[in-house]
This record gives sequence, structure tokens and C-alpha cells, in this order.
Amino acid sequence: MVFPRPLVWCALGALAAAILTAPAAVVRAQDSDPVVARANGVDIRESDLAYAEEEIGGNIPNMPPEQKREYLVTYLADVVLLSQAADQQKLGDRPDVKRRLAFDHNRLLMESLLQGVGKAAVSPEAEHKVYDDAVKQMTSEQEVHARHILVPTEDEAKAIVVELKKGADFATLAKEKSKDPGAAEGGDLGYFTKEQMVPEFAEVAFKLDKGQISDPVKTQFGWHIIKVEDKRIKPTPTFDQVKTQIDNYIAHRAQSEMVEKLRSAANIERLDKPAAADPSLNPAAPAKK
Repeated sequence: MVFPRPLVWCALGALAAAILTAPAAVVRAQDSDPVVARANGVDIRESDLAYAEEEIGGNIPNMPPEQKREYLVTYLADVVLLSQAADQQKLGDRPDVKRRLAFDHNRLLMESLLQGVGKAAVSPEAEHKVYDDAVKQMTSEQEVHARHILVPTEDEAKAIVVELKKGADFATLAKEKSKDPGAAEGGDLGYFTKEQMVPEFAEVAFKLDKGQISDPVKTQFGWHIIKVEDKRIKPTPTFDQVKTQIDNYIAHRAQSEMVEKLRSAANIERLDKPAAADPSLNPAAPAKK
């Protein structure tokens, strides 16, 4: 099978070129970042493959890992060759290219700074404080574990209720008769809170006791028969279950605080339109307290 060469469909970013051609842009540990190829004297290192995959990974055809590696090396070699050809034509002196290089330079510095700020903010102390504060604010909330059978008409629903009263198995009937996508699992909806279901369904489900089966209930989706399997107070998630979300929250909070601090101290002028009369409408100039 022949795959298209990377440059047929992939734009060569100035950022990728800068990574490969700047001789001292990043101090690398030679042993942990070996040279994997060389194009016209420019080293292509293992870390460059990771940069390239991050940059163009979504456009790479599905292929085995070794073929993908060759694809990325080819892409990076093309970047070097074409950026050298561009230098020979002095394209770097063009105003539009200079502006784009400046933009990419600033964006890369911004992303590196924010990444570092976010990483530095995450610590065991910060993680557990966020977790403990969140747990304190949680209120007791009831959950119901239920099954249901969904049919188009009331008559069908009433007929199913009759079968259930005669001793038919609820899960078996759900698999046979329910039009809901969860029919294959016997109509099992798992645990849910009241707000997670449409009002007509939730109102009935939360009034039933464990083991009870409802009369037909009409919603926008059709007619339901509901069986409550269990009721409980929604359990508090463990620290480990939410650690990733906590880390993301801490990092984003620290990054936002840095941005707001820099904005408040900056002199930002809008030259394309008059300044907003209300300072609160200008995020770069918050109202003074």
C-alpha cells in the first residue's frame, strides 16, 4: 500500500521548522534524545518525532507503528529541506512571514509558561484541600437504580404490566419488547438522580419502593413500565476517582490567576474601536475596588 507523502496534504508550520533549525533552542540530554535522522546536516531527534506527531497526528493515515515512524521522519526531513529552500529565497524577510513567526514564537512561549504554572500548582496539599472542600459542600442526594420497558402505545404497556403481575421476569420482557437502546441489558438504567431523568419518569421512579413496578408512565419518548431495583444516598467519590479532575482544576485555576494578574497590570489599548464606557466590559481593565 502506498501512502501519500506528508507534504501533499500537510501544511508545513513555521513552528515545526523553528524546532528543527534553531541550534540551541532546547538543551537536550543526548543519551535520552538520540538523533534518528539527519537532513542536509540538520539533526532530527527522537523528541522531534513527538513534536511532529502532536502537530500532524490527526492527519496521519492509520498504519502500523513502524510505518508511522517512517512517515514522521519523512515529514520532518521535508520540513528541513523546504525551510532551507525558503531561507535561500529569503522568505524570512517577508513582512507576513515575520509576523507569523512572531505569533508562533509568542504562542509557544505562552503555552510553555502556562504548562509550567499549571504543573507547579499541583501538589498533594492542594489536591486534598480541593477534595476536602468539595466534599464539605456536597449535599445528600438520593439515587434510584431502576429498569424500564419502553413501548410506543399505552395498550402495549398495559399488556406488559399484566404479564409482570402474572410473574414474568422484568429483564426478560425488556429484552423482548422494549424499544429502548438499553433493552439488551434488560432495560437496566443503573443508578441515577432525579434531575437526570425527564420529570414524568423521575416523579414515579422516586416514589416507588425497592422491588415495586409502576403502572404505565407516559413521557415524550413513549410509554414506560418502571421497576426499582434499589435506592441509596449518592456515594461520595473517592479521592482517587476524581484525582484527574482535581489536578485539571488546580492547573486551570493557577493559569487563570496568572493571566488575570498580568492583564490587571498591563496597558492594553484597543485601536480599532472606542474604549468601552463600562470598565467591566474590558477584561484587561477590571474595575478597581
